[in-house]
Amino acid sequence: MAHKNPTIVIVDDDLAVRTAVRLLLRSVNFTVEMYCSGDEFLSAFNPDLPGCLLLDIRMPGISGLALQKQLNAQHSTTPVIFMTGHGDVPMAVEAMQNGAFDFIQKPFHDDKLLETTNRALKKDEETRHSIHQHDAIRRRLQSLTPREREVLALITAGKANKVVAGDLSVSQRTVEIHRSRVMEKMQASSLAHLVRMVVAIEGDTSKLTGS
Repeated sequence: MAHKNPTIVIVDDDLAVRTAVRLLLRSVNFTVEMYCSGDEFLSAFNPDLPGCLLLDIRMPGISGLALQKQLNAQHSTTPVIFMTGHGDVPMAVEAMQNGAFDFIQKPFHDDKLLETTNRALKKDEETRHSIHQHDAIRRRLQSLTPREREVLALITAGKANKVVAGDLSVSQRTVEIHRSRVMEKMQASSLAHLVRMVVAIEGDTSKLTGS
């Protein structure tokens, strides 16, 4: 999968703030986009674009908190860093409770902004990698036949081939063949690897047996 360069998006109605932050970020070779309002940002928002969001907590029109709630409703995983004034700490606490990555107070130190931004980008990278891995596992699960899913559910529950054969009323040799196909389709190097993959998406384990 091709990895796009992360983009740091600044949303602030204050042109001076947007310009200063952009200059700082570009000085360390970050890709930067700027928007002067929440509406302008939402009209161009691409959830598949890696990066993070630097968001002013107080803006005309859609406030930073309202924008965050809209992103949450869209199941966005993009880390949000709020830029706040001295009187905005209660709002920042609410933002954190709603899943914001962090907040920094204006006027902020360059080092603090860069450090927080780098942490947010690292978090975004990890989250997107995890989602990609989970999606790949789900696609492999979908390639299994109903019988293979039954075998998968039983062997990852720790049952031996002989026991699985009895539970499914088939021969042990048939279980061994299904088990081999499951391992191949799931691209599992070992039973432990197979179990880890299933555990990683345990919210979907009920689908293994079609229940």
